[in-house]
Formats: sequence, C-alpha cells, structure tokens
Amino acid sequence: MTVEDRFTRQFREKPSDRLMGARNQVVTGPVSDWTTDFSHTEPEWAADPYPIQDDLRRRCPIAHTDRFGGGWLPTRYDDVAAIAYDTERFSSRAVIMGNYRPPQTLAPVGGAPPISSDPPFHHDARKLLLPAFTKSAVAKREEATRAYCHELVDALEGREVVDAARDYAQHIPVRVIADMLGFPPEDGPRFREFVENTLEGANLPPDERIRRLDALFDYLYDQIGDHVDNPRDDLTTYLMNAELHGTKLQPSHVAGTMSLLLIAGIDTTWSAIGASLWHLAKTPEHRERLVAEPGLLPTAMEELLRVYAPVTMARLVKDDMRWGGVDMRAEDWILLSFPAANRDPAQFDRADEVVLDREVNRHVAFGLGIHRCVGSHLARMELRIALEVWLERLPVFHLAAPSAVTWAAGQVRGPRALPLRIG
Repeated sequence: MTVEDRFTRQFREKPSDRLMGARNQVVTGPVSDWTTDFSHTEPEWAADPYPIQDDLRRRCPIAHTDRFGGGWLPTRYDDVAAIAYDTERFSSRAVIMGNYRPPQTLAPVGGAPPISSDPPFHHDARKLLLPAFTKSAVAKREEATRAYCHELVDALEGREVVDAARDYAQHIPVRVIADMLGFPPEDGPRFREFVENTLEGANLPPDERIRRLDALFDYLYDQIGDHVDNPRDDLTTYLMNAELHGTKLQPSHVAGTMSLLLIAGIDTTWSAIGASLWHLAKTPEHRERLVAEPGLLPTAMEELLRVYAPVTMARLVKDDMRWGGVDMRAEDWILLSFPAANRDPAQFDRADEVVLDREVNRHVAFGLGIHRCVGSHLARMELRIALEVWLERLPVFHLAAPSAVTWAAGQVRGPRALPLRIG
C-alpha cells in the first residue's frame, strides 16, 4: 500500500471512531476531603497542589476518589516509582484521567503511541522516535531556538509589564514543535487550543471531549495530506514512511504519535519555562545569583524542574487487586504524580525548598519507567535557552501582581498568566 493509499480520507480514524468504552458522570465542585474525594481539575489544586500533596503524604499516602469513575493518588516517591515500572498490573492505554476510558481492545497500542502503549508494542514504537530526540539532533536546533527567543524579547521592548507566559514561554515550544513536524508556524493559536482542550478539558462531558479531540485529529490528518501532496524532510514525513515489524505504520498510529508530540511537546516545556520565570520573579536572591553566575544555570534548571515538575500521568488498573494497602479495582485510575514524588522528604533533603546548587538531584520531572519522556533532551535545551536569553536581556524583573498569576488545571501545571514588571 502506498503512502497515498494509506492516507486517503476513508482511512482516517479519529477518537469518535472508538465510541465504545466506559463513560462516567461528570462531577465538579469543591473537594470535601482530599483523602476520599480528590480532583486534579478543581481550582484549588491548580492554584497550589503542594500543601495538599504534603498533607496526603503524611496521613493518607494513597488517596482515593469516586470522581472520574474511581481512582487513586499515590504521593510517596516509592509508590509512584513502583507503579511507573509495573507494566504487568497497570496499563498505559489512557494517560489522561477523565470521565472516559477507551476500550481495553485499544491496548497495547493506545491512541497516542508510544505513551499510550503497553509492552511489548511500546518498545519498538518508542524506538522509532529516538533518532529525532538525541542530544546531537537537538543541538542542531539550538541556534534557531536562541534566535527566536531573542525575537520574542525584542517584541517586548518598551513595555513595563509583560505576560511572560503568553508573550514568551508558550511561543518557544510552539515554534520548535511546528518546525520539527513541518506544520505552519502561524497555526500556533490552534496548537494552544488543542493543548487546552486535551489537557485542561479532562472534566468535560465525554462526548464533548471526544468532539474536541476529533478537531485535533482532523487537523493532523490535514497536515498528513499536505505532506502527501508536498513531501519534505521533517518528522511527519519520517513517521509516514517509518516501518514497524516490516510494515508501514497505520494512519492512526502516525496521527496518534503526532498528537503526542504536538500536545506534550508544547505544554510541558511552556509550563516549565513559565514556572521557572515565576520562581525567579518572586525570589530576587535566586534571580540575582543566576544573573551573576550564569554557569550555574544548568544545575539550577534541574532543581527548578524538580520543585515545579509540570507533568502528572495516569494509568489504569488491569485487574482487581490489593496494592499498597488499598483495594484497587480493575479500570480504576491511578494519578501518577511526579510532582508529589519530587517533593517527598524521604527521597530529597529539604524537599520543599529550591536549592539552586543541589548537586545530587535524581528528580523524576521527566517520568520513570518505560514511558520516561523521549523528548527530555529537547525540553532541557528549550528551557535552558529560554532562561539564558531572558536573564541576559531582562535581568531585573518582579511579579507585577502576584494575585493575577493563574495556573493550568489538569495534569500539566504551569502559569497561564504571568504578568511581570521589567526593571
């Protein structure tokens, strides 16, 4: 089958093509007790989840909720790590905890391979992506990334107050990922809409959520069609021509992997850059130290990733079992909080403090186990360049209005509004 045959319109498979699966009633409103009714979609979690996680770690280290059809929240490093490595009892076929569970028949591939894939399929699907994300491949993008960061700062000239999230942080990964996938850079606003729908819309009614995901996949298939008509050298073309076990990838696999790269590649880095600037804006002694000691930035950056790790992932329990002292049911969600693991005092000394020169820092901001972030080198490069350019060009900045800072709700947490006063 030729590329053209595989990607004709009748071969498009979107989330609505998989209408089977379990739907649950949407529950919103204040949490009554975080030990028995937690929700990662409520405003208080988005505003500041760390005191909640610290409290749970002390008195109920594996919390439960009946929302989303039932789920669990481990908050200790050891529990998070154990689940992340246990592919026998926990499935990755759905990684966003919401009110819709895709059918078990979707395993082992899932809707966004390889992050949604279980062994043994996962290994080879992940291996396909590795060449695009090696240190050497990422290094080739550094010059263009730095130039673009300077362009963004140039555009801020003369403004006393700027929104560092909307005017700076979000644009950097949008440009990098668009370039990698061969997407029009002017589609950036659409990318941000897709990100918000996918990650912040976890508590939407299931059919509305699926409709919004359909819009994302319509866009991705349109981009694939454009690549059929106008071949070029980019990651989309690579995926369209890639083979797995001697066979070209199915259209749903290509589009699913593109959705992963687009959504995860943008929001995680956008959030990490924004959270780092937020911390430096509210902690002048740290900002001043990094301006005076730019060589410390790579070490400090790892600490900022630890303390403000943006990503939480989900798993599904495969079978009824007793685990960690609680009775888990088949199809229960597990909310795998890497941010909570990174602040576990049993694992990190002064766990809730930012120690810029922390030498030993085995943080899990990029995950653990088989799904550890394949794009970690790229994310680190973007974060480092973004902070280097900002601190070089705008060395003095403060929070313009701390109460005006807003944070994304859901499983990727970062500032969505970050007004900073320059100078």
